[in-house]
Amino acid sequence: MSEGINETEKKSSLKENLKNKLDIKDKLDLDDVMGDMGVSMPSTDINEYLRVLKLARKPSREEFTMIAKVSMAGIGLIGFMGFMIYALLTELPKLF
Repeated sequence: MSEGINETEKKSSLKENLKNKLDIKDKLDLDDVMGDMGVSMPSTDINEYLRVLKLARKPSREEFTMIAKVSMAGIGLIGFMGFMIYALLTELPKLF
């Protein structure tokens, strides 16, 4: 009878050990650092993800084209700014 109890205790301790190894919060020990920054670890509750997926919908063609235009304008603006910084930093030293 005691062997059965020992086996049960071993299995539960193995499960607990595996759970502790897989727990990201304990593994990384970021509670103090992230708490100071006001950031929390993402939830691992699947019901929250399912709720978001149920609320999501496919955008209409008009919404999609507007989002695409705004995104391309933003990418173009950032690219142009990067090119200007690159050009200034490579050409200005040659002038002096």
